[in-house]
Amino acid sequence: MKIVVIGGSGLIGSQLVALLTNAGHAAVAASPRTGVNSVTGEGLDLALKDADVVVDVANAPSWEPQAVLDFFRTSARNLGKAEVAAGVRNHVALSIVGTDRMPGNAYFTAKVAQEEAIEAAGVPYTIVRATQFMEFLGGIADFGTDGTTVRMGDGLFQPIASQDVAAFLAQVALEAPRNGTIEIAGPDRAPFAEIVARYLKSTGDARSVVTDRDALYYGGHVEELSLVPLGDARIGRISLGQWLSQANVE
Repeated sequence: MKIVVIGGSGLIGSQLVALLTNAGHAAVAASPRTGVNSVTGEGLDLALKDADVVVDVANAPSWEPQAVLDFFRTSARNLGKAEVAAGVRNHVALSIVGTDRMPGNAYFTAKVAQEEAIEAAGVPYTIVRATQFMEFLGGIADFGTDGTTVRMGDGLFQPIASQDVAAFLAQVALEAPRNGTIEIAGPDRAPFAEIVARYLKSTGDARSVVTDRDALYYGGHVEELSLVPLGDARIGRISLGQWLSQANVE
């Protein structure tokens, strides 16, 4: 089976291409590095020729509100048109748990626009919404830092390892399209501040972590269940402790 991975050179995409290739599929890493640009359309027609499945894990180079919106909306529309022309039978896209529950977060708003464009494209699809990656915990802490204190919103957090994300996407790429959404998450659910504090302690970071109901998450206000699955979800194998050990920080 030919499976084209848009964003195939990134954190998730590179792992996904390796998994699919090892399983015997013709996995194509499509990204600007390989001459394929889903925003400009460069190289799309050639990359999608004879493709059975497209998995979109591309990430925006800028998180400025208008730029990130334009990136995801334009990319999804271009992919949809190219997929229809190529006869692609299944489109899988990586999105975010809670992306429709935090309108103040410009990145989440852009992902909603991406999902809407996917639904309108006319190609059978599955949208995989993931909780935030464990690999992003350091950046999340940095964003919430005020002096020597990290301020986290008053909500629950359930991060997932990128390795599990790639594994789930590899499964979904081989399943029949749902024309709907599934959610994936890590096995550990705890207050946001508790998970970030554990990460910082494991890295030897002396910053203190406090819960602050007014703290914003990339511009959005965090409620108790803003960032965790509300219903059934596929749960990853790698716990936070295992991931910290693998990363040599615990």
